Amino acid sequence: MTASRLAWVAPVLAALVLLCLPLWLSPYLQGLVAKIMVYAVFALSLQLLVGTTGLVSLGHAAFLGIGAYVTVLASPAGSVSLVWLLPASMLAAALYALVVGALSLRTTGVYFIMVTLAFAQMAYFVFHDTKLAGGSDGLYLYTRPALTMGGFKLLDAEDGRQLYALVWAALVGTYALLALLQRSRFGHALAGIRVNEQRMRAAGFNTLPYKLAAFVIAGALAGLAGGLLAVKDGVVNPELLSWHESGAVLLMLILGGLGHLRGAVIGAAAFTLLKEFFSSEGLLGPLAAHWQLSLGLAIIVLVAALPRGLMGLRGWWPGRG
Repeated sequence: MTASRLAWVAPVLAALVLLCLPLWLSPYLQGLVAKIMVYAVFALSLQLLVGTTGLVSLGHAAFLGIGAYVTVLASPAGSVSLVWLLPASMLAAALYALVVGALSLRTTGVYFIMVTLAFAQMAYFVFHDTKLAGGSDGLYLYTRPALTMGGFKLLDAEDGRQLYALVWAALVGTYALLALLQRSRFGHALAGIRVNEQRMRAAGFNTLPYKLAAFVIAGALAGLAGGLLAVKDGVVNPELLSWHESGAVLLMLILGGLGHLRGAVIGAAAFTLLKEFFSSEGLLGPLAAHWQLSLGLAIIVLVAALPRGLMGLRGWWPGRG
């Protein structure tokens, strides 16, 4: 089998394995895999900016948090249909991304990083300091939404396996969308901007609309991840918008490998599992109280040993996707 064929066969097989995992996993492990898939969607959204376009953002968590808060705020005491709830979360995050992108993309390099961080901190304090958003305590989602059409309930997020299927579908859809974008004229233009933006301008491309479109799409997908996280956990708080979350998703990309969609998914899985391992008192005892130190040291060792991330093991990962 050729490498080009394996490039799409491997993700399809991985998706099928993920879909079947609930048949054998305990509820705890099923929830853990669902969490990994949500963060994989979040990491894929940032991969579009960092790995594809070359835009390093340190404020990407703002879109995750906005999507999560809109999901909770738009859900009254009764059950709400996911048909419009998740799109509303994506739309809210995309609108904020449009504003942030229109202003921040006029800068480059470290200035762009700092401007995106500033906008994220502004959003953080809006949710942290207002009663509408519950302040530092956050908000609870008392009734998880359902997917209804014509009065029929097609999916109930209260059911663990059905929620897992929803998150799986979101991950597969996000991966497929970004894979198509990478292979399109739009994706090739973004890749050209990453390599040499001045040359793209000299070739007649107005790069700002391309970068803004990528920024908005990435924000919308991060909003989708936030909505799924709110539905899964049933609670949101301002820490979802903090720079810690933005730094964590950047670490996922670095750990998995920049420039590869599979790297984003693998990095999200590796980071989440490492965090789960080092914070487990059952496995590490008192050392679990210092899990941030252990996690940091582990990431330093992995990055030093694999400077191109886990995707740097080229013999294991054929293709470019």
